[in-house]
Amino acid sequence: MVAELIGKYIWLIQTLTATGGRGLTLKEISDKYERRYDQAYSRRTFNNHRLAIQEIFGFDIVCDRASNRYSIPYGDEIMDNDKSVGWLVNTFTVSNLLTLGKERLSGRVSVEDVPSGQKYLTTIMQAMEDSLELEIEYGKYNSPTSETLHVQPFAVKEYERRWYLVAFCHERAGGAKSETDNSDTEAWRIYGLDRIVSLKETPVTFKMPKGFDVEALFHDSFGVFFPKKGQKSVTVRFKATPEEARYLRDLPLHSSQKEEGPAKDGDSIIFKMRVIPDENLLLEFCRLAGRVEVLEPEPIRSKVREMLRKGLELYDN
Repeated sequence: MVAELIGKYIWLIQTLTATGGRGLTLKEISDKYERRYDQAYSRRTFNNHRLAIQEIFGFDIVCDRASNRYSIPYGDEIMDNDKSVGWLVNTFTVSNLLTLGKERLSGRVSVEDVPSGQKYLTTIMQAMEDSLELEIEYGKYNSPTSETLHVQPFAVKEYERRWYLVAFCHERAGGAKSETDNSDTEAWRIYGLDRIVSLKETPVTFKMPKGFDVEALFHDSFGVFFPKKGQKSVTVRFKATPEEARYLRDLPLHSSQKEEGPAKDGDSIIFKMRVIPDENLLLEFCRLAGRVEVLEPEPIRSKVREMLRKGLELYDN
């Protein structure tokens, strides 16, 4: 019942956002609703949905009294500025459309299998809301066995089709639970939800570190990566082929990416970004080999060159 209601709220948001500032009359909304859900849409139900949307998503559905048309002012901008709202709206929309079209579009819709461990996401977020610690059994990629850990769930983050848990780990803090200070970032860890073997809430409560902000935490990182103590961000300059530059303009490698302009060859385009270098960044440049060349700093350029050389040796041998 709840999922069905949220689906209807999001349908209404998407329907009105798609019209821009023009909006729709209540009759136009009701007609669309009836075609979508095969049931009537009364003014009372519509007003109940308006109030729920304002409370849950922060969208105001306003009515232009001169034309009696309803719209969401700056709906697209709100979703662009609030990533969590945009993600939720888009995810529910795609899910609803796939469910609706499963029979009608059989054999014509293909969706990737995302191993993101969604089955634990609800429990984790509930524990975050209730400030309860979790006991997890976690299996690393570099270990054949799993280990039991007691963690304080700070945040969840999605990156490249995977969900991650950002948490304080008592075992990594090296002290008894009552003696550990969760502001000690040395014990903060990132866990892939798809690597969690089992998970359960504990009755132990915790307090969030003051000023914690998951977006600020990863602001200078490339992907989901904790910088080492004292590690600073650097300016990375790279040039891309004209075709790749068009992709990079639409899908930047990092939020700090900026375009400098044409390279000296008059063909390539130079970009720069401010990031803390890690192996994921090096692997990304290797993935783009032949289309992107790292210009500076020299240590990163050298590491990428060495990784590409080793890869080439595998094929030469």
